[in-house]
Amino acid sequence: MSTSSDVDVPVDVDAPEKETLFVFDTTLRDGEQSPGATLNIEEKLEIARQLSRLGVDICEAGFPIASPGDFEAVRRIAEEVGPLTEGRKTGQPMVIAGLARANQEDIDRAYDAVKVAPRHRIHTFLATSDIHLKHKLKIDREECVDQAIKAISYARSKCDDVEFSPEDAGRSDPEFLTVVLGEAIKAGATTLNIPDTVGYTTPEEFGWLINYLIENTPGADKVIWSTHCHNDLGLATANTLAGVHNGARQVEVTLNGIGERAGNTSLEEVVMAVQTRPQNFSVETNIDTTQITRTSRMVSAYTGMPIQPNKAIVGANAFAHEAGIHQDGMLKHHTTYEIMRPETVGLGSSSLVLGKHSGRHAFRTRLEDLGYGNLSKKELNQAFDRFKRIADKKKVVTDADIEAIITDEFYQPKEIWKLNHVNVMCGDNVSATATVSLTDPNGAELVDAAIGTGPVDAVYKAINRIVETPNTLTEFVVKAVTEGIDAIGEVTIRIQPENGEEYATHPQTGVHVARTFSGHGASTDIIVASARAYMSALNKMLSAREEESATIQQKVAEPS
Repeated sequence: MSTSSDVDVPVDVDAPEKETLFVFDTTLRDGEQSPGATLNIEEKLEIARQLSRLGVDICEAGFPIASPGDFEAVRRIAEEVGPLTEGRKTGQPMVIAGLARANQEDIDRAYDAVKVAPRHRIHTFLATSDIHLKHKLKIDREECVDQAIKAISYARSKCDDVEFSPEDAGRSDPEFLTVVLGEAIKAGATTLNIPDTVGYTTPEEFGWLINYLIENTPGADKVIWSTHCHNDLGLATANTLAGVHNGARQVEVTLNGIGERAGNTSLEEVVMAVQTRPQNFSVETNIDTTQITRTSRMVSAYTGMPIQPNKAIVGANAFAHEAGIHQDGMLKHHTTYEIMRPETVGLGSSSLVLGKHSGRHAFRTRLEDLGYGNLSKKELNQAFDRFKRIADKKKVVTDADIEAIITDEFYQPKEIWKLNHVNVMCGDNVSATATVSLTDPNGAELVDAAIGTGPVDAVYKAINRIVETPNTLTEFVVKAVTEGIDAIGEVTIRIQPENGEEYATHPQTGVHVARTFSGHGASTDIIVASARAYMSALNKMLSAREEESATIQQKVAEPS
């Protein structure tokens, strides 16, 4: 049997028509629970629009009761992205889902956030493993069943599309699960999602569990069965595919596999496994795979979470061949070492070389090839000016450089404070000194200087003297976008408000956790990139405060 989708295989004319595998993306909910992946409302909206272009069937837009800001983000996604149908294979808009614990307050909040979307869903959950029942919820199995019934019935009274998840199903008693899920179906659940919450199971175990539940749960044929796997043992994708083999027809995934702890099942891995190995799967998705790379990079840029180079499908090395024997084989025929073409996931193969003599038309064409054809004329000019400045410093501007330019120019938070200039003096015999010029929210230019233990420390101290927003730097990462001494450097940082005074509610535990804000910057000067990254993180933190304040004021002003 062939392992390449590019090699012809016999077609069975009597083969049954493939069923649809629904893709439920939880990047904006479970993915955002990754430490440091906090997104503001505008970033969530842009990612949601791209998820729609990608062809995602259901978008879990957030956990509305977690905070006023999260509620507003879900509501705006439901209102602005919920009706969109452009470019979607199905011709139908995405279902917009909100997460809710199994109680009336959570369900009301979730429904109020998603109800404006033409297609909306309430996703409620309750733990079913003895570990969670005893130590977290402190209830017995009978109380668990009763609480699930009440929550699902209440959710169904508000919404026709209700999903129920028995949290920690991977470590729950399978026989007890059939009881809970049978009652969930009677109460009105339309989708049953089976979470391997802590990434504990193996593919054989998880596949068996899905099959067992479908065969033994009363009314199993009336609902869609779903998987939600975590990657603690590196088995999330394998477990998800095992679930699909055994009857699951919805998969819960995130872009780049981001999520709590070791992350979630990766959307791109599941989708491309199904597409690349059609002989092995009786399903197909509605995903436009040519949008995968662009969506992946957008999520990476907004969350400030770099993609590991050897990440399947979307990593920088996913289609790179260095070994001589591999290069020889590739030159003879690409199928020798590639089971899919880079074009299928939105990676261009053009050999167009861009440099300081390249014109606007060539630059625009390359942007279109990379998936950025929807830039306005103003945005194109802005990006072209930045490209020319980079080209003056480099002989050749690569696709990776262009991606960094676009990310730094347009995937940044609302500019509350603007970085104008930064000048640094440093060396092995002098104290590092930085002078920084910023424009404040009222348009006034402010300049200050500071001494630090190094150039970046000096820059950050100078910025802090002006902005006066206390915070703690929790992570600082520098990497080169391309090879060579003239490479563009990318800096990703994470900060937390000082003393952790700002919190978000964790959906599973209900515990308030300190919020973290990430920032991203790119430049051929790593000090400038560091300053841009810091300003990006600060602006995110300040924007979040503004959004929270505005939402609270609006709520207070509403008549009771």
